[in-house]
Amino acid sequence: MSDKKPRISVVICAHNEEERLPSCLEKVTFADEIVVICDKCTDRTEEIAKGFGVKTVVGSWDIEGHRRNRAIAEASGDWIFELDADEHINAELAAAIPEAVLSDKFDSYLIPVDNYVGKRLVRYGWGASFGTSAVWRLYRKGCKNWGDERVHPSFELTGKKGPRLNGALVHFVDRNISDMIRRFDSYTSARAADLRATGKIGSFAHNFRRIISRFWRCFVSRKGYKEGGLGFLIALLAALFPMVSYLKARYDDE
Repeated sequence: MSDKKPRISVVICAHNEEERLPSCLEKVTFADEIVVICDKCTDRTEEIAKGFGVKTVVGSWDIEGHRRNRAIAEASGDWIFELDADEHINAELAAAIPEAVLSDKFDSYLIPVDNYVGKRLVRYGWGASFGTSAVWRLYRKGCKNWGDERVHPSFELTGKKGPRLNGALVHFVDRNISDMIRRFDSYTSARAADLRATGKIGSFAHNFRRIISRFWRCFVSRKGYKEGGLGFLIALLAALFPMVSYLKARYDDE
């Protein structure tokens, strides 16, 4: 292992996040470099980021994967930690990240996620394209490449995968139920555009069958039932995600 301390770059993709960006940036004091990608911003996001002395890149990206790859390319650190403006890291995770990098045992690490709907922590039921309980966000530069999708892009991760770190990425995923439904509408529209772009939108029968399996996975296997009505709603939206995406791809005007 080299005696030189590895540099950590935190990369943040933001769209009109003037309200949430400051508290996000305040939590990443371990970073040697911070890069903020300002995507189609019409508010003070860039001005606020510059006020923190971070590197900013302004542009317009329709493909989420392309935006995330640009953020990685702009970073100069040996390690990358990806963050969104609606996410914070808690103190335990802030301590675990530099320790993991210094150990030099692995090339990537899994980060636990605490998802909040409003002020309520929702631990169970996430998955199936509508949320996740852990993400591969810390990795050696060059080990991760995002795909070409507009929403929930796929990614390729090379090298030796490490364990789940202590602490949590605190994700303020939705402000309320209305916000959750608006996100569902936005995500399914983006997914429909991806389906049309590939020319493979699938079939009604296939997506209909997926409704039951996806609902079961979120509500039962991932214990969404423990969250009561919110768990039911998350499972329902996750179950309907492929079908609604398909219907938009099939019947909506481009």
